[in-house]
Amino acid sequence: MPDPTSTPQSAADNVLRRLGEVLDPELRIPITEVGMVGGVEVDRHGRADVTIKLTTEACPMRSRIVTDVTAAAVRAEGVRTAEVQLEVMTPQERAELKEQLRGGAKVNRFAQPDSLTRVYAVASGKGGVGKSTVTVNLACALADRGLKVGVVDADVHGFSVPSLMGITDAPTRLDEMILPPVAYGVKTISIGMFVEGNQAVAWRGPMLHRAVEQFLTDVHFGDLDVLLLDLPPGTGDIAISVAQLLPSSELLVVTTPQTAAASVAERAGALSHQTGQQVAGVVENMGPMTLPDGTVMELFGSGGGQLVADRLSEQLSTQVPLLGSVPLDAALRESGDAGTPAVLRAEPSPAGTALRQIADRLASRSRGIAGRSLPLSPA
Repeated sequence: MPDPTSTPQSAADNVLRRLGEVLDPELRIPITEVGMVGGVEVDRHGRADVTIKLTTEACPMRSRIVTDVTAAAVRAEGVRTAEVQLEVMTPQERAELKEQLRGGAKVNRFAQPDSLTRVYAVASGKGGVGKSTVTVNLACALADRGLKVGVVDADVHGFSVPSLMGITDAPTRLDEMILPPVAYGVKTISIGMFVEGNQAVAWRGPMLHRAVEQFLTDVHFGDLDVLLLDLPPGTGDIAISVAQLLPSSELLVVTTPQTAAASVAERAGALSHQTGQQVAGVVENMGPMTLPDGTVMELFGSGGGQLVADRLSEQLSTQVPLLGSVPLDAALRESGDAGTPAVLRAEPSPAGTALRQIADRLASRSRGIAGRSLPLSPA
C-alpha cells in the first residue's frame, strides 16, 4: 500500500533508486548506469510507469529485464503496482553506450599491460580427455565464489561449451560490439552461437586466427577476474594464435591417467617453451574412481597427471603442479548432457568436489600487479 505521506515525485525517486539494483543480464551493470531507464512516473494511486530502453529490438533478455524491473519498482516506497514500457535506444544512444563500455578504441584489453585478468588457456594433447568439461566446471566454480569470469570457446571446429552450459540464447549485437550470453554468472562466447544447427565450421589458419581475435576485441566482457579459453586439442593454429594474442596467458594442461595420453599432453604443455607462456598446472581427468564397496577402479590407469607435471617441471625448469585428479564419475557426464555443471549440483559428486578444489587453488592465485603501471600520481 502506498505511503499517504509520499508524493508522486518522491515515489518516482524511490523507484529510480531501486532500479539501480537491477543489472543488465548481459552487461552485469546497473541499468541506471548504461542509459536504459527512459523515464519513471508514479501517480497518486501508487502506480509506477517505467520506460526501459533496450539496446536492440531483438534483445533476447527483454522478458527477464521486464520481470526484474517490475519487481524492483514495486519494492519502492510509495509504489503499489508497476508497468514497464519497452523502447529501443537511438543510434546516438547506442554509440554513447559503446563509447562508455569500450572507453576508447577497439582493443584486446586482456593483452594490455595494465590488465589484471588472469587468463588460462585450457589445453590438451589429444581430444576426448574432457578438456571442455573441465573448462566449464572450473569457470562456474570460480563464478560461484564471487569472481567475475568469462569463457571463450576457442575450439572453433569442435565447439561444445554452449551445450555444456545449457546456453541457447544468441549474443546481442550492439552494432559491431557483441554482448555475450551469461549462464551461471559466466560470460560466454562461442562460434557455436553463430552457426545454424549442428553445422560444421570449415576454416583454415587465417580465419581461425581472426575468429579468436574478434572474440577478444569485439566481445564486451567488461572487467574480469578470470578468463578461460577452451583450446582445441594439440598444438595447432589456434594454440599459437592464443599465445600471440594473449602473451601473458597461462596454460592449464588436461590429461587422463593413461600413459599414452600423458605423453601427448606433455607436448601441449611443452609448447609454452616456444611461446613464452607459463604452465599454471596439470589437471588429471577420468582418474581412479571409488566404487560403492570401497574398492578403487583405475579404468584408465593412474599416475598420468603427476607424470605430466613432473616431466614438464623438468623440461621447463620450473615447478609445474598437479592441481588435482578428477575421478571418473557418471554424474559429471550427466551434468554436461543436462547443461548443468557438476560443480553446481545440490548434491556434490566426487568429480564436482575435485573440480571445486582445483578452482579453489586457481582462485587463491591473486591478480598480479608486478611490473604493471598503476593509475597513481603523486599527492
